[in-house]
Amino acid sequence: METTKAIEPRRYGQCVYLKPECLDQYKKIHAAVWPEVLAQIEDSNIRDYSIQLTMKPRPMLFATFKHIGHDFEGDMARMATNPKVREWWTVTDAMQESPVEGTVGSAEGPGWWERTEEVFYTP
Repeated sequence: METTKAIEPRRYGQCVYLKPECLDQYKKIHAAVWPEVLAQIEDSNIRDYSIQLTMKPRPMLFATFKHIGHDFEGDMARMATNPKVREWWTVTDAMQESPVEGTVGSAEGPGWWERTEEVFYTP
């Protein structure tokens, strides 16, 4: 009998700036994330997703999540083809400023959110 090795979740971190004038709007939209976006996040093997906010030295969002699939880049590419997700990104990108040089938006070019490096973790 063959045994299948369990997928070890890989943790990711990201950060992006939030425009100060968009703070209330950003919180409001994330209090009621569109169901199609939530479904695509799950379908893309993303779990334990959290976005945190710090206000100093300027408003910045930090996201963490676990990817439980076998193909992170493929899952992210598939997410980027979802029209409702692309619409969501258009709305949220307008509230953010990317720290990634040369980026044009969440759906194109280099990543909109800057990936962070995990330097410590304890389960």
